[in-house]
Amino acid sequence: MMRVRRMLAAIGRFTRGQARFSLMAFGTGWGVLREAVIPSTWRRTVRIEFWKTLQQATKGALVSVLVTAALTGFGIVAQAVYWLGFAGIAQMTGSILSTVLVREIAPILVGVILLGRSGMLTLTELGTLTIGGEMRVLKGMGVDPFLAFILPRSLAMMVSGFTLGIVFSIAALLVGYIVCRVEGVLSMPVWTFFDQVVSSVHAVDYVSIPGRLILSAFAIGITSCLTGVDATADDDLAALLPRGFARGMLAVMGINVLFSVMVG
Repeated sequence: MMRVRRMLAAIGRFTRGQARFSLMAFGTGWGVLREAVIPSTWRRTVRIEFWKTLQQATKGALVSVLVTAALTGFGIVAQAVYWLGFAGIAQMTGSILSTVLVREIAPILVGVILLGRSGMLTLTELGTLTIGGEMRVLKGMGVDPFLAFILPRSLAMMVSGFTLGIVFSIAALLVGYIVCRVEGVLSMPVWTFFDQVVSSVHAVDYVSIPGRLILSAFAIGITSCLTGVDATADDDLAALLPRGFARGMLAVMGINVLFSVMVG
C-alpha cells in the first residue's frame, strides 16, 4: 500500500506541476475581469499603466501589422481573387476571404506580432523586476503587482489586439483589391468589393472574429505578465523569453483552434 501511495503521490505532483501555470492563468484571467468592473480598481497609477501599455502595444505593432497585412493581401487575397476568377467561381470570393483571411489568419498573425512586440517587452520588464528583487520591495511598500501591472497591461493588450486585428483585415483586403485592380483581374469599385466580403460573413462570425482577437490578445497579456512575475532567482531572461513565447503561442493557437471547433 505504501508503494501505491508513493506512486499516486508522484503522479499527483507531476500533474500539479504541469497544470500549475494553466490554472494560474485561468485564475488570473478571471481575477482581472472581476476587478476591472470595480471603479475603485482604476486608481491613477493603474490608469497610467493602462494607457502607457495601450499606446506602446498599438503604436509599436502598427507598422509590423501593416507590413504583414500588405504581404498577406498581395500573397493571399490577390491570388485567391485571381484563381477563383480563373476557375469561374468568382462569386465565392467574398465567402472565402471572410472565412480564411478575416476569421482564421488575422487573429493568429496579429497575435504573433503582439506577442513578439509587446508580450516579450512586458515579460522582460516584469522578469527583470522579479529576478532583481525589486518586486519584493514593491510588495513590501504595499504595491500589489496584480493591480499595478497584470490587470492594466492585460486589458490594454486586449484592446490593442482587437484594434490591430481590424486594421490588419482592412489593410490586407485593400492591398489585395489594389493589386487585382492594377492587374485587371477586378473591375468592380472598392466599396462593392468590401460589401461582397462583409455580406459573406455569417452571423456567428460577428461574435467569433472579435472573440478570437480579444481572447488571444488577453491571453498574451496574462501569460506574459505571469511568466515575468512567476520568475525565480535562478531564472534569467535567456530562459524566460523562450518560455514566455512558447506559452503565448500555445494560448493563441489553443484559443483559435477552440473557436474553429465550436464555430465549425
